Amino acid sequence: MDAKRAQTRDIERTSSNGRGSYHAFQSGKLQRGLKGRHIQFIALGGTIGTGLFLGIGSALATSGPLSLFLGYLVTSIAIWSMMQCLGEMTSLLPLPGMIAQLGSRFVDPALGFAMGWNQWYNCAIAICSETSGAVILIQYWTDINPAAWISIILALVIILNIVAVSIYGEAEFAFAGIKIVTILGLLILAVVIDLGGAPAQPRLGFRYWQHPGAMREYIGRDATGRFLGFFNTLINAAFAFGGVEQVAVAAGEARNPSQNIPKAIRRVFWRLLFFYVFGALAVGVLVPYDDAHLLYASSSTAKSPWLIAISNAGIRVLPHILNAVMITSAASSANANLYTGSRYLFALAQQGQAPKILLRCTERGVPMYCVAITGLVGLLTYMTVSSGGATVFHWFSSLTTIAYLLTWTCICYSHTRFRRALKAANVDLNTLPFRIPLGHAPLLAWGSIAFFCIVLLFNGFVVFTHGNWNAQDFVSAYVGLPIFGLLYGGYKITMRSRIVPISQIDLLTGQVLDEDGANDEACFTGSQTSGKVGSIWQKVWDKMV
Repeated sequence: MDAKRAQTRDIERTSSNGRGSYHAFQSGKLQRGLKGRHIQFIALGGTIGTGLFLGIGSALATSGPLSLFLGYLVTSIAIWSMMQCLGEMTSLLPLPGMIAQLGSRFVDPALGFAMGWNQWYNCAIAICSETSGAVILIQYWTDINPAAWISIILALVIILNIVAVSIYGEAEFAFAGIKIVTILGLLILAVVIDLGGAPAQPRLGFRYWQHPGAMREYIGRDATGRFLGFFNTLINAAFAFGGVEQVAVAAGEARNPSQNIPKAIRRVFWRLLFFYVFGALAVGVLVPYDDAHLLYASSSTAKSPWLIAISNAGIRVLPHILNAVMITSAASSANANLYTGSRYLFALAQQGQAPKILLRCTERGVPMYCVAITGLVGLLTYMTVSSGGATVFHWFSSLTTIAYLLTWTCICYSHTRFRRALKAANVDLNTLPFRIPLGHAPLLAWGSIAFFCIVLLFNGFVVFTHGNWNAQDFVSAYVGLPIFGLLYGGYKITMRSRIVPISQIDLLTGQVLDEDGANDEACFTGSQTSGKVGSIWQKVWDKMV
């Protein structure tokens, strides 16, 4: 064991690819300050933001409740498959900004360059979309100039990111905890309201699935219109699920990564099912798709469908509490995107694909220049002041959706080559910290690639239909594709990079042995809880988070 530890330390200190890709990490500039409970909640909290609380209303308004439910269910399957692929690679090689590095390591440095800059741009724009979403929610209370609220939110997330990574982890732990309690509470409340427990509303059942209907015709008529409505929910769901891959970015600063990363990946199924699929079902039974207050159904009174449902039920005070929680959720997602965006920049600098000055960190292990540059992009949110919160939110959400889909596609393709490299090196799959169950790795990877590519190519289908051409919508739907192509082609031509041969793929550099000692989650998971009831609740909690 001592010999193995010594060998692993040598591997961590020396890059084997000849380009010094991991030098800054091995020199200890980033710190593994994220505990197991931080990783679990970053994996969960980063995905729960304005997409689930606010953006889901636009899908309901355009497509109807059944299309919304089916769209989120299908997308959940594709996301789960992608996360299984990511889990195998990340748990074995927990590198900082892993997603930015796996393209270079398993496919082509040019792909790593394109993925890294695409994800940085994605996270930076996501700061804007989450912040503009928070502004829409704040306008539920007041008409004060949104610039003031934008300034407060941006200042808060920047402060949380310039302190030690452990402080960031504690902040996300608290934010995500609020989100979990809120979503669970909303799902329980949805059952109560639907069964007639609201003070000002009779039993609803599935009445809104009958009147005004289960599937709304969108753009076309009859079956064509209903199919296009369903397809539109796939695009919306892609934005709502955006950020689920953030656990891989945090892997480079995680303690005991070979234990904590697989644990977070395995629990993705339950999170997707409870929070997204059941959430979409709940929204569809509580609010009719023709409600004038749903996002995009009205240009001036956009609200969260959850707020609409509670207000219609005659429950006082709770809408204000929920709105405050959703604003906190949006700020948390902006905070998480600033963190991940800065780590993508750091990873690019490690690979020599960004200026070396970005490798400089504070004594607490924070890459200050990366945080500052990523945070500056958040200033674009001030467009909300002149163009309106709902409009700007729509632009930014479209831009981030394309970036997410590109990243997820590249993750799955990188995994196909990762598996081929394992086979070529005669690595026993049973020795991996995390392994895709039942031997379905190729099916999951290629199936997800096909799904993501279809949504990518047709996400802007509306602008090509009669009478619906809009230059701004076209640009926001497709500008990410040529940007990604230019990043890949430009680097490949300039640097003359080549696809890495399967036999030369590095499967060693970056492997990290877990620390000895007690599980750092003991104080959180309640491992000392005694009694049968405590054990049952512990199992439920462990499955959820």
